Amino acid sequence: MIRIARADDAAAVHDIYTPSVLSGVETFETELPGTEAMRQRITTRLQHYPWLVWEDDGRLLAYAYASRFRERAAYDWIAETSIYVHSDARRRGIARRLYGVLLDAMRLQGINQAVGVITMPGEGSVAMHESMGFTTAGVWRSSGYKLGQWWDVGVWQKELQPPENPPRPVMTFPALANSHAFRELLAQ
Repeated sequence: MIRIARADDAAAVHDIYTPSVLSGVETFETELPGTEAMRQRITTRLQHYPWLVWEDDGRLLAYAYASRFRERAAYDWIAETSIYVHSDARRRGIARRLYGVLLDAMRLQGINQAVGVITMPGEGSVAMHESMGFTTAGVWRSSGYKLGQWWDVGVWQKELQPPENPPRPVMTFPALANSHAFRELLAQ
């Protein structure tokens, strides 16, 4: 079941995130943030963007969220996306389904573009993004140092809808979360 993340999901989200911090390069964070920091991240992001989780029999198996791409107001219609899947839940279609709902929610908000940032080579993440219509937008060479080496970072982007001119303001996620359109999206 896909649902909106809650503050009390912080411990489960932190558990899913831990391997990426300690021994992976899916994130360039090098120290565990802790459950309280994760709780704050969830509640803060949900004020503007979707943060969704995949729950199965009371256990969180994955989460995906959008976040601000850049601080300048001209970037309001583009958002960066992230997804993390528990190691026990990979290769079951969870990532594709959860990410699809995230992208659809962003579209309903009025966001025009999604950006995925992938540590290279990141074959699995690249394949998933490309299968969902993302295209490569460039590579930042040797941009992160973790686990004893420098890593390139690839950027993928997906147009969620053509931009309007002039654009309407992006709907906050709390406003979208209470809408019939969003409830229908979760029910699919």
